[in-house]
Amino acid sequence: MKMSHARKQYEDFRTLAPDAYEIVLALGKAAAKAGLDKQLLELIKLRASQINGCAFCVQFHILHGESLDIPSDKLNLVVVWREAPQFSPRERAALAWTEALTLLPGGVSDDVYAQASAEFSEKELTYLTSAIASINVWNRFGAAYRWTPPARAKAVRAAAS
Repeated sequence: MKMSHARKQYEDFRTLAPDAYEIVLALGKAAAKAGLDKQLLELIKLRASQINGCAFCVQFHILHGESLDIPSDKLNLVVVWREAPQFSPRERAALAWTEALTLLPGGVSDDVYAQASAEFSEKELTYLTSAIASINVWNRFGAAYRWTPPARAKAVRAAAS
């Protein structure tokens, strides 16, 4: 089996397309600025990154989640959140919404929309959707270019900025 290699690195995106980088970064930060819980946002970013197979983003959001004091059982079990009792109804609604928006082929069911609408205000759900859209954009770059997953110290520093 041939080993995967990076085609470009995360830093290359910032250098090659600084305007696109800043737009995607701003979209991702909008939900936190609007008041959505940062731990919740990391869980949805981690889940979308798992679905999309972006090693860089999975590692980044695990490390950032640790720096935000997300319990390790939640970080470890987000991949099987439906079977894990650690997740609150609000987290479950956000994770279901994330999966529906990330996997789009069947659209977003009325049940998933109702669950998300029961846990989030219209404004919160709009910002949650923007956060999911943002991580899906990051995943497309990270997976396409096979960005090398970040080291612990580097990821924590980047998340702090």
